Amino acid sequence: MTNPPLFTKAPSIPGQFEATPAHLTYLLVSLFLILYALFSKFIRDRLHLSEPPLAVLFGIIFGPYVLDVLTPQKWGIGDNVVQEATRLIVGIQCFAIGVELPAYYFRKHWRSVLMLLGPVMAGGWLVCAVLVHLIFHVPWPGSFVIAACLTPTDPVLSAAVLSNSKFSNRVPSRIKHLLSAESACNDGVSFPFLYLGLSILTTQSAASGAQKYFLITILWQCLLGIVIGLIFGAISYRCFRYSEAQSYIGHPSFLVFYLLLAILSVAIGSILGSDDFLIAFGAGVGFAQNGYYGSRTAQAHLPNAIDLLLNSSMFVYFGTIIPWSDLAGGSRISYAVAISPGPVIGFLILVLLLRRIPFVLLTRPITPHIHTFAEALFCGHFGPMGLGALFLAIEARAQLETGTSAPIPFPPHNGHARDAREETAQAIWPIVCAVVFASTMVHGFSVAGLSVGSHFRRKPEERAPLLGGEEDRLEGMVGTSDEEEEEDVSITRE
Repeated sequence: MTNPPLFTKAPSIPGQFEATPAHLTYLLVSLFLILYALFSKFIRDRLHLSEPPLAVLFGIIFGPYVLDVLTPQKWGIGDNVVQEATRLIVGIQCFAIGVELPAYYFRKHWRSVLMLLGPVMAGGWLVCAVLVHLIFHVPWPGSFVIAACLTPTDPVLSAAVLSNSKFSNRVPSRIKHLLSAESACNDGVSFPFLYLGLSILTTQSAASGAQKYFLITILWQCLLGIVIGLIFGAISYRCFRYSEAQSYIGHPSFLVFYLLLAILSVAIGSILGSDDFLIAFGAGVGFAQNGYYGSRTAQAHLPNAIDLLLNSSMFVYFGTIIPWSDLAGGSRISYAVAISPGPVIGFLILVLLLRRIPFVLLTRPITPHIHTFAEALFCGHFGPMGLGALFLAIEARAQLETGTSAPIPFPPHNGHARDAREETAQAIWPIVCAVVFASTMVHGFSVAGLSVGSHFRRKPEERAPLLGGEEDRLEGMVGTSDEEEEEDVSITRE
């Protein structure tokens, strides 16, 4: 009897290939992130680009409408996954901004933040609602719901544009901190705008709708949400300092504590049915209010690593799920409501021009941190719409479809909406996706436009050797050192 061979013959190479959708996703997304990481400084400081627009373009190219490699909807990934992914990423970013703001920021600078969260945000909401109604003929309550999704400034895109680049160093710190604080707050503050329209669409009785709106949306979700966040952050900080004082916490845990606390704050908000983003932001502010933790972790650049991994991956995913068939091919939702390329393009241009800029210019005289016309124009322009808008759109769609915060993973769109509620539910996603795509492209490439434009507006002998390589303040912006800007916001206006 012969012994069996020691080594059996290996199967043929083609049989070894397992190019499953998940494996292809790991391959392509990690390859994109590696290439970006290898050239990140060159891309940011020489080309003046950030990762979100590049990630979206990468997703579009490898998505179902071009190469058809990354097709998450065919893999069974629906609205429920998008909702939770955007909830987590935006919540982490809100917490991160709360940690990174200067110590006791809101005690000193609340007036400027309040102006952006009050008249500027409300004005943008009304303008967007009017545009949605006039251009797409969505009923007024639905127009207010869609407009609420477009009202907040996205903290993810804001962080990508305003941090860690040669361009951001040319912007006064008081402006960067103001826009960061606003972007972290207004994703949560947008809930009252969103639920006002939803209350009209989903409530039969005006009295019961008003009562529910005040008790649930205003008191429970917003006011109590920020209080819970501040208390949770303060308690977490005391626990952290005690553990550090007793030498119970190691350096790796010291760094990861930041991320875990952000996720925990989002989880608390979700379970309580409160405002996830306000709780996360409040937790970040309460945890790092005195600036101690931020100063200890400043050299670790943990937020930058989170941005590159989570945020960029989500923008790649967004590039694969943009509903081009509804936008480019036209989509009739009902007899009155339709979406087609011409109106969409006009709507995008008007939203980018009218949503923020006029209101920031009007409130400049009473906004302490904005000193000049150029600064007001800059603050008005850099109000990008991104992942927060996607989350709010799915949140609204879930309330309209199921009456809860749990969306239908793959909602039907048969083009036969019977009432305002169904019209809004079917129109909200393509409209919001179109605006997020346009905002990601325009705001992502605006940095390059501003840098190159500033370069050529100078006399030849005053230009930097590299195109757009200037390092002084942007034209029309005033201020000396960052410390002086934070302490003194009463510089003489133009």
